[in-house]
Amino acid sequence: MRNNTKRGIFYLALGVFVFSLQDAIIKQVSGSYALTEVVFIRSLVAIPILLLIVQREVGWRAIFPPQLWPLMLRSAILFMSYIAYYMAFPALPLADAVALYFTVPLFVAALAGPFLHERSDRRVWLAVLVGFLGVMVMLQPSRRVFEPAAMLSLLAAAAYGFSMLMARKLGSTQSTGVMVFHQNLMFLAGSVATALVLGSLGIVDAAHPSLSFLVRPWVWPTAYDAFLMCACGLISTLGMMLLTSAYHVAKASSVAPFEYTGIMWAPLWGFLFFNETPRLTTLLGAVLIVGAGLVALRTNRTENPAAPVAGH
Repeated sequence: MRNNTKRGIFYLALGVFVFSLQDAIIKQVSGSYALTEVVFIRSLVAIPILLLIVQREVGWRAIFPPQLWPLMLRSAILFMSYIAYYMAFPALPLADAVALYFTVPLFVAALAGPFLHERSDRRVWLAVLVGFLGVMVMLQPSRRVFEPAAMLSLLAAAAYGFSMLMARKLGSTQSTGVMVFHQNLMFLAGSVATALVLGSLGIVDAAHPSLSFLVRPWVWPTAYDAFLMCACGLISTLGMMLLTSAYHVAKASSVAPFEYTGIMWAPLWGFLFFNETPRLTTLLGAVLIVGAGLVALRTNRTENPAAPVAGH
């Protein structure tokens, strides 16, 4: 089963497609609900499913490992990444937000040296430079079209990349199911804590749409919107299972490039559901980011088959 490349590619491409649906759903509800409320409902739905997965993988007792703080720290970093990523959605076209997030492999390549003491050759650093050239093309910082919310996607990518490097260390002692369960538990607790802090400070509105999405008070959702938010819990769990299965049945170097099929879905959902047409600079920047990311992935996979890639 380990070398079933076609099945691995199918699982990974399907998993990326499933995750792209969550992006579209969250952008859809970002104008009416608080991000913390969306995260809370999504995480609450996912808990019983993840418990079943952990029980099947290693048993429920594995949820309480002897060293809990590394899992909690990684989960907190992922919570920050998740919040920053989705805060960008109300202010950016979906294609821009997703393409900028796919700089994750570049951040992984840049951080692997100081964090894991791994040496990267010149091809990786050249890929990092080209990738961030693509970022500059998309951001156009010298023009008036620059949107500060784009920095949220980059912050999310950096935080996620760092969390994946932590996962490489934790993976030798913790199962995927346990790590994802603690990540989801942090999302649940973090969303409630953030909402309570903002509420206690009296912050309920902001001029910028990204900040409004974060600080907006919770309201009772309509039946349809509640269904969409609950669906995110199922989507995230199914997507993680598909991505995990992909790397289980096939070599990582064979399937990792197909992570970038996510860039194909973002402009499609943006066009169909939000009347967004990608700018030429978005497409050119995305091409540079994808090309650089593929070089970084290929080089890192050659040197370290366990190197992580992007995901949600």
